[in-house]
Amino acid sequence: MAEPNVHARLAAEALMPDRELASFMARLSGAGAVVSFVGIARGRDKEGEIVRGLFLDHYPGMTEHSLETIAAAALDRFDIDDALVVHRCGAVAPGEPIVIAAAASAHRRAAFEAADYLMDRLKTEAMFWKREDGVDGSRWIEPTEADRADLARWSDPCPE
Repeated sequence: MAEPNVHARLAAEALMPDRELASFMARLSGAGAVVSFVGIARGRDKEGEIVRGLFLDHYPGMTEHSLETIAAAALDRFDIDDALVVHRCGAVAPGEPIVIAAAASAHRRAAFEAADYLMDRLKTEAMFWKREDGVDGSRWIEPTEADRADLARWSDPCPE
């Protein structure tokens, strides 16, 4: 079960980032800053080839739990009051929003850091199987080394 200030869900329908953000902000009280990020499905893969669509497969229950866990971790780690994660599943066309992540806090720095953290964790740890469908077929994709390096920024230093 999600914490009261953690708003995380999986969306099979098209995302409307403006509505998601407006709903998130309507629940806030006392926040002085909200930082949000909207990820959009790209029309080209990392080699520059055309992508006709993306398919995000998920495991019911497990995927939602992973989204809630990531959002709750941001709430625990940063001085934020609320966290939002809404992630698409199923077929997503190029140009469509695939994820919205937001953080609300009294001050901007914590909100910026939390939103960045949310996306780094979502990109590498959210429980999805992602398939790119291109002109020449389909392929399953994994987080890149750059994605893993982004995530590593948040690792606590090892005690000496």
